[in-house]
Amino acid sequence: MKASIDKSGCISCGLCVETCPAVFRMGDDGYAEVYVDTVPADAEADTIQAQESCPVSVISTEE
Repeated sequence: MKASIDKSGCISCGLCVETCPAVFRMGDDGYAEVYVDTVPADAEADTIQAQESCPVSVISTEE
């Protein structure tokens, strides 16, 4: 699985980082970012939860 964030719509709430710190972090620019190329298998459920919880729906996942 791969994850991505459309930073142009990110509001820096940090919810994705709280939900799945194995995949998301706050970047130097103050916006959330994905810092892994491939989501670890044990973090896939949390990644989906972060995607579904994002208040501005800027997280995408694909197999």
